[in-house]
Amino acid sequence: MFVGRDSFGHMVVSGSWPSEDETWQEWKGVKPSDLLLLSLASCSAYDVVMILRRQRQELTNLYVSVNGDQASDPPYQFTEIHQHYTVEGVDLDPNKVARAIELSEERYCSVAATIRGVAKISHSYEIVGAD
Repeated sequence: MFVGRDSFGHMVVSGSWPSEDETWQEWKGVKPSDLLLLSLASCSAYDVVMILRRQRQELTNLYVSVNGDQASDPPYQFTEIHQHYTVEGVDLDPNKVARAIELSEERYCSVAATIRGVAKISHSYEIVGAD
């Protein structure tokens, strides 16, 4: 098990493969490869929120689910990563939502820029009206 600390002092627990008597479901740390997917999703989510705010869109919630396919041989690099955005708000403009996601993935998200060229990144989205 490892504890990582970011530049602000926040910590995250990660680990390598569980021992023979453990399963991933029992493991207490985040799988390092999952941290990469979480980093991509949070980086992009931040960008999308900021872009939609600048566009004066009334965003109330944003959920990003991300999954990836990894190569079957070491080093098991990601070959494809897909993000699905569920965007919730009042009278959201679909064109602005689509553009915000594209700008994040293609221009602003440093994690996507780092991964691009190694793994294919794709996305989908849905807009949900606010309750």
